[in-house]
Amino acid sequence: MTPPVRIGVLGCADIARRRMLPAMAALPQTVPAAVASRDPEKARATAGPFGARPVSGYGELLARDDIDAVYVPLPAALHEHWAEAALRAGKHVLAEKPLTLDPAATRRLLALARARGLVLMENVMFVHHPQHARVRELVASGAIGELRAFDAEFSIPSLPEQDIRLRPELGGGALWDVGVYPVRAALHLLDEDPRVAGAALVRAPGDEVATGGAALLRTGSGVLARLAFGMRHAYRNTYALCGSEGRITVDRAFTPPADHRPVIRLERGGAHEEFVLEPADQAVATLRAFAHAVRTGHHIDTDGPLRQALLLDAVRRQAV
Repeated sequence: MTPPVRIGVLGCADIARRRMLPAMAALPQTVPAAVASRDPEKARATAGPFGARPVSGYGELLARDDIDAVYVPLPAALHEHWAEAALRAGKHVLAEKPLTLDPAATRRLLALARARGLVLMENVMFVHHPQHARVRELVASGAIGELRAFDAEFSIPSLPEQDIRLRPELGGGALWDVGVYPVRAALHLLDEDPRVAGAALVRAPGDEVATGGAALLRTGSGVLARLAFGMRHAYRNTYALCGSEGRITVDRAFTPPADHRPVIRLERGGAHEEFVLEPADQAVATLRAFAHAVRTGHHIDTDGPLRQALLLDAVRRQAV
């Protein structure tokens, strides 16, 4: 049998404790081998429930020879530095989104990974959930006719004032934290990469980062994509594909719980149809894809991070 990929975790972020470490422990293809923190007690508390080894400091974890890969759930502004450090230490890397805050940095890291024969994967989990493959099948079958428009929104309620996602020096802001979801969805579900036709970012009084935004995109064939995102909003997590003959809607599109039964709604000619799918854990699916890439050298989506980085940067540059 192929041995599991031994993963070391840099930091004790909530996403690591709540989703990724449990998924690593549940999946036969991976094992949570170590958790590093500058605070030894925090490392022990996070590593203990998963049988992982606590390590003091990120550099010490990267120097270990019993680690095959590294998961980087640090603040966005730190992804580039530690992803590069891990690659140069000979480790495969699964980094939280966005991989970097700059397309040139993303391109450079991807080139470094290729040159060293290592896997560098961005942890955009929703693209590995089977509900989106089913949506693509429906569109390809002509269920809604010719695609005309795409709408997507991901918004979350206000964060605590001390939250790192509100700190500009750590890469905070709505575009990087929640805007990445509708942007990546447009890239994932449309047949052509869209261009930015217009964008806006808004900042709530007292905030140092943009806490909301919207973008209008257009493909070469004329499909419009309307994206919205925010961090001071009522919760919304959805997308819709509108065609010449019907419409497909998906709720809980980007962060469905592992036990959620997805419902894909199809409206066509005044009739309504629902496709109810089996629950799926997208964290497990993502780690399965990562482990497969590490063990086989076959990376499923090598250009996704760069396409996403370029589109996010275009939204940022054109925002008013």
